[in-house]
Amino acid sequence: MEIRQETISPNASASPLGVAHFSAIDVEPAKFVSLAAAAGFSSVGLRLHPAFPGAPYYELPLGSDAARDVKARLDGEGISLYDIEFVVIGPDFDPSALTSMLAGASALGARRLSVCGDDPDRGRLVANFAALCDIAASFGMGVDLENMGWRTVVSFDDSLSIVQESKRGNAGALVDALHFFRNGGQAKDISAAPHGMIRSIQLCDACGPAPRTADQMVSEARTGRFAPGLGELPVASLMRVLPTGAAVSVEVPIRSGQAPEEHLRHLHDAARALTG
Repeated sequence: MEIRQETISPNASASPLGVAHFSAIDVEPAKFVSLAAAAGFSSVGLRLHPAFPGAPYYELPLGSDAARDVKARLDGEGISLYDIEFVVIGPDFDPSALTSMLAGASALGARRLSVCGDDPDRGRLVANFAALCDIAASFGMGVDLENMGWRTVVSFDDSLSIVQESKRGNAGALVDALHFFRNGGQAKDISAAPHGMIRSIQLCDACGPAPRTADQMVSEARTGRFAPGLGELPVASLMRVLPTGAAVSVEVPIRSGQAPEEHLRHLHDAARALTG
């Protein structure tokens, strides 16, 4: 199998580049900030809520020593906290339960919260998403809905539709390159989306045929990603249609045996090579 390196126009190379915490999730937040800065990233995302039961995450309560340490690192390294994650909006979801987390994240400068939708009751899903957007807005934050093949919100079109139905100005549809392309998305869908609907884009790559079962999809998402431009997905096409003002970050989990600092540097260099 041939792995190609794509490039796009030099204009995108000036865009700030962030990195998601999932890329080195075992590294605690303050150290992750420092490693990301050393690798050349301009911003970070932090995992402050478990993506699934038992998943790793970190708590940074407002006013805590841990939060002060992270704030000092952000200020000292000269990079920003862009977003926090990851919340599943399921049947039993309670938006108000996230108020404290959002307060702490906002104090650190976070601008967005990433979520996915996994409630078969469409009306309830939209209502809960809208309610979460309202709470986030009170902290000056927005909410991005990400599609995933094994969730109720499968495709980019699904997430975009729910964002539109919510009628919330701080709502957005998150574009994760893996989930976007694996579930039928094309670059033209980005261009066709209403202005302001896409605030965040996460870059990664993949190889081989798309997984068919939910277990296979989960496995690829957690252990099968490649650095952007080093796989077979048309990742460069996303950057050609990058919406004005959309934030770009890299999300590729570290593989066993890799040093976090080397992995983050590799992701940064691959992403910059992709953008010319």
